[in-house]
Amino acid sequence: MHGVFLGQDTVLTCVLCALLSKGHILLEGVPGVGKTLIAISLSQLLHLSFKRIQFTNDMLPSDVTGFHMFRSSSEGLDMIKGPIFASIVLADEINRTSPKTQSALLEAMQESQVTIDGMTYKLPDPFMVIATQNPTEVVGTFPLPESQLDRFLIKANVGYPTMESETEILRKDIDLADALKLSPIVDRPEILAMIEAASQVKVHADILSYITKLVRATRVHPDVELGVSHRGGLALKRASQSWAFIDGRDYVTPGDIRCIAPHVLQHRIISKNGAAGNIIENVLDEVKIPV
Repeated sequence: MHGVFLGQDTVLTCVLCALLSKGHILLEGVPGVGKTLIAISLSQLLHLSFKRIQFTNDMLPSDVTGFHMFRSSSEGLDMIKGPIFASIVLADEINRTSPKTQSALLEAMQESQVTIDGMTYKLPDPFMVIATQNPTEVVGTFPLPESQLDRFLIKANVGYPTMESETEILRKDIDLADALKLSPIVDRPEILAMIEAASQVKVHADILSYITKLVRATRVHPDVELGVSHRGGLALKRASQSWAFIDGRDYVTPGDIRCIAPHVLQHRIISKNGAAGNIIENVLDEVKIPV
């Protein structure tokens, strides 16, 4: 990944963390910082099926999930699969489509399946949605509802690279074509084995108590309108296990929690003044770290 995406190791770790946790990630950043590049590079390196959905305000749910079509030649209904039937799905500019179409992703993200005309279809395993949105554009966008945001295990901000990394990007003249040239380094069975190994990372009872206290602290914070649910606590546990696994350990430390908590919790709260990121940092400072 470093060959085509430079200067933001935390973002890459968050993407891998979401994959190993069987979760989904929302990447927020201005155009041109490499959000699409990340998704294409990941699918190439992991040798997984990849589909890109460019969301627009006139898109229908069937454009995402697919539909049934009657063909006289087959004397029945044929299933026309939508782009959601891929291991890695890039939901580009997800906030540009209507809430009705956004809701088409809910079942897929939560249960790894879609229901079309009363018939349920399983999605590939592994299945991961990498969604992008632009924080600066307002015209023609539909803010993601809380239920949709809650389906994302992680939200990461993709900013500008450092000066040295940006100069290196110019020197190498990196673009999407370079991502398509990447060769696979693992296959599907190895990926599934890593996902299983990450889920077996040990979480001590004191760490579980620490996670619970962090989640509950968000609900009583004076600047919070709506705090993190227990689903958010489960997400933080799974993400911390993957974070530790990536770091080469079979146990979770309080440091893992502190590293990943802002990316897992900040989009799950509704604040009174819009400073969700600062609230999570305050909660992390206030809750006692287990020794």
